[in-house]
Amino acid sequence: MKLVFMGTPKFSVPALKALYRSNHQICAVYSQPPRPSGRGRKVNLSDVHKEALNLGLTVHNPKNFESEKDQNIFRELKADIAIVVAYGLILPSKILLSPRLGCLNIHASLLPRWRGAAPIQRAIMEGDEETGVCIMKMDEGLDTGPILSSKKVQITENDTAKILSEKLSLVGSQLIIEVLENLSDYKLQSQAAVGVTYASKIHKSEAKIDWSLPAKIIDQKIRALSPYPGAWTEINGERIKLLASKVIDQKNEPGTVLDRGFSIACGHKAVEITEAQRPGKSAQKSDVFLLGFRLQQGYKLV
Repeated sequence: MKLVFMGTPKFSVPALKALYRSNHQICAVYSQPPRPSGRGRKVNLSDVHKEALNLGLTVHNPKNFESEKDQNIFRELKADIAIVVAYGLILPSKILLSPRLGCLNIHASLLPRWRGAAPIQRAIMEGDEETGVCIMKMDEGLDTGPILSSKKVQITENDTAKILSEKLSLVGSQLIIEVLENLSDYKLQSQAAVGVTYASKIHKSEAKIDWSLPAKIIDQKIRALSPYPGAWTEINGERIKLLASKVIDQKNEPGTVLDRGFSIACGHKAVEITEAQRPGKSAQKSDVFLLGFRLQQGYKLV
């Protein structure tokens, strides 16, 4: 089949590569326009854009699909199907209906749970024991289309958003190939009307740690926000990002630094920080981090 691929972040790259290696033809790739980032505000291509160029594929970067010109360019590709993976733009009906077989989305949750922008982070933050990937036929709603196939993935106590994202990305890349190879065998199943939840975008205002909360909740937040934006607390006047952790069975006044490495008492039990990052520095395992950072036992975090 003749495919259009639409994606932007690193999460989308395994699917692009899997489709490129398949028997299908990728006639064009769509990705978000290059944007300035970092301290120098250097304009960078998206991960998908870079990989597409490496593969010798044509890349389009419309700001949106409001213009008739961009709609015509898409339509003239005469694609059989479009594969959408974390593209980052809402597609209007004219685009959704343009490919002969419509648009399929690889979504990183077990729909209808966690529709929306941040399904991986929200699943970890809420303490879900499992999540997964759905291959969904897109409609004009927010992740409301019918499902062709899905696969469950367990969430472990060590999973950060980065680790879980990598797992789900690979599962999605395998699942989309299976679906396309036997597309006529799959039947569209409407999503359940019950169990709908929305994974709202992660805001930086959520990232500050409240040490009065139970250790389990704090651990889930730390792992859900790792590596970006990174849960944080202030120590010795520095905003320290906490990137990995585990719950330990100790107690003290919430926010108190304990005598076991980088461990902090919470409202119930405590967390041991296993990876942290100082401003302007690289992330470090806690034993290395503490070699260059003074953390005094009994110090109280707020």
